[in-house]
Amino acid sequence: MGNSRFVTGTARWVGAMLTVSAISMMVSSAQAQSSAYPNKAVKVIVPFAPGGNTDAVARLLSAKLAEQLGQPVVVENKPGANSIIGADFVSKSPPDGYTLLIVTPSQAINPLVVLKLPYDSLRDFTPISLISRTPFVVAVSNEIPAANLRELISYAKANPEKLSYATSGPGTGAHLTTELFKMTAGIQMLHVPYKGTGPALPDLVSGRTSLIFDVEQVLMPQIKGGKLRGFAITSATRSPTAPDVPTMQEAGLPGFATASWLGMLGPRDMPAALATRISNEVKRALNSPELRERMIGYGAEVVASTPDEFDAFIRSEMSKWGNVAKHINLKPE
Repeated sequence: MGNSRFVTGTARWVGAMLTVSAISMMVSSAQAQSSAYPNKAVKVIVPFAPGGNTDAVARLLSAKLAEQLGQPVVVENKPGANSIIGADFVSKSPPDGYTLLIVTPSQAINPLVVLKLPYDSLRDFTPISLISRTPFVVAVSNEIPAANLRELISYAKANPEKLSYATSGPGTGAHLTTELFKMTAGIQMLHVPYKGTGPALPDLVSGRTSLIFDVEQVLMPQIKGGKLRGFAITSATRSPTAPDVPTMQEAGLPGFATASWLGMLGPRDMPAALATRISNEVKRALNSPELRERMIGYGAEVVASTPDEFDAFIRSEMSKWGNVAKHINLKPE
């Protein structure tokens, strides 16, 4: 009986030691992988076509990362299905840090509008860092009889659904941002979706549609040229490149602050040490004066977060836009 207990106890002790040893080996392996990284080229997947704001920032960041890491960091565009094709590719890639993904608010919004995503937006990715936030500008047609945001809201309340707003499509960040504006201001407007901001601008300039929410880089040339009026910007503070445009709070809508954003994810199951290593390199790149200055020129607020902070941010975005989608009865298709 005593020998049996001794053998059983010994077996448990040996099992426990083996478990501790296995865990230690896994930790050591992850640390070694992080310290040796990278020893070959890194791919950064941009899930949109070349030439847009997301692509431009990704190329600036990748060039700086290549300089820091001593290995090529190559941008590869995989556009289609509002970023789903590129995200799906990364979700199924090895979690070794050599395939990374640049994401936008579509990462948080797609689960609300797409019935069967080929991945889980949270479970199938490893957060690395929030990169930047880019506020929206409210641009209004010159044909609208309002001189500022307060008058626009008053006019909309007095004329329900007489105003219309343009977007680059249902379920986009600009669409949900405008719906959040409607909810906060207590107004009704008609939605006019387009296949991009470019096709929407002529109708805004002519007065066929009333207003649009889009990023500063797209709208400020029209505003500075007098073709549209900039009533407010959705950041908490004024933009250094558009100092004459008031914030939403200054313009009469307290508490309203939102933005488009860019971040970086890896595939699921990346070792935490590796994700932190890449996050630190992203932060180092974003803190370089030359990169920061270039991104400010794009109207972007530079951000560098930890993996945990970015994870919490994505979850908060999904919750916020989920509430808006529920309010407007937006169903996934």
